[in-house]
Amino acid sequence: MTLKRALAPESYRPHMVSCRQISFEFSKIGYDVINRYSTNAFFPYTNVPQVHCFDDLVVEQTVNYWGNNCNVMGEILLSRYDLFISNKMITHVTTNLNSQELEEVYGNRLRSRMRAMFNLIAFNTLTNDKRARSFSSQAILLVINAYEKNCM
Repeated sequence: MTLKRALAPESYRPHMVSCRQISFEFSKIGYDVINRYSTNAFFPYTNVPQVHCFDDLVVEQTVNYWGNNCNVMGEILLSRYDLFISNKMITHVTTNLNSQELEEVYGNRLRSRMRAMFNLIAFNTLTNDKRARSFSSQAILLVINAYEKNCM
């Protein structure tokens, strides 16, 4: 993603954000956080959608805000799917889980939308962690929006 940010035009440059950070923001601010990363994720004074990369999907927990439980990332991804269809909003996601594990967490409905939104790049289980060389080998899945290959 670092290389992509350097080479991509500004409108396609992904803004990296941790899923845990979004959950913490939601517990403090509430439902405005969902809008910040979905319906309000456009460049100012334009209809050009911002590209976000959500790091470590499924690390976040279901969060409680004033007694209401919410799967924040699930809601954001569902909203971004609608915006992907209507406004070609690009979304990137990284996760260490496979598609079956994602479906167990988010359900079949969101998993089917992920199939439409993303291309899957799976690394071999013996591949070193791309974020830190000292970590043990693990499988890292990088999910990239299918629309992007047509934009560049």
